[in-house]
Amino acid sequence: MSKINFQVDEIDQKILGFLVKNARMPFLEIARECGVSGAAIHQRVKKMENAGVITGSRLLVKPEALGLNVCVFVGVSLSESNCYPKVVATLKEIPEVVECHFVTGQHSLLLKLYCFDQDHLMRILVETIQNIPGISRTETLVSLEQAIERQVWVKDYGYKSSPKKK
Repeated sequence: MSKINFQVDEIDQKILGFLVKNARMPFLEIARECGVSGAAIHQRVKKMENAGVITGSRLLVKPEALGLNVCVFVGVSLSESNCYPKVVATLKEIPEVVECHFVTGQHSLLLKLYCFDQDHLMRILVETIQNIPGISRTETLVSLEQAIERQVWVKDYGYKSSPKKK
């Protein structure tokens, strides 16, 4: 994760809370809720975008709607740590890989993939991922159900269990 040099104040947090809940919420409606002008909301959102606090809005498609019925996580062990950049560059070219995290623990990387079925998964693992130079082994975990899916929480957004600031 890259470090963000931007201090999010109380109004910014309120703005983020509304946008996380509904990214299409009109700025004028957010302005009314925050007690500031629509122009102020627009300026604050622009500043947060420029600072990297907000990385855009996007349309999310349910993988199942496209026939991608198998979600898996793959732990990847590297043969040498210096091959990380080349391995990641190669993984970026595989459309089934939707996330790649550099992690601590037993593996170096944790991947999230979507496949049509078990045969498709097998082909991607055996013919593609396991053939990437620098990968020494993989461990695959099949997701049976995604129990929780949500955006990152925003302080004072209304979550009863959100962490308290010390």
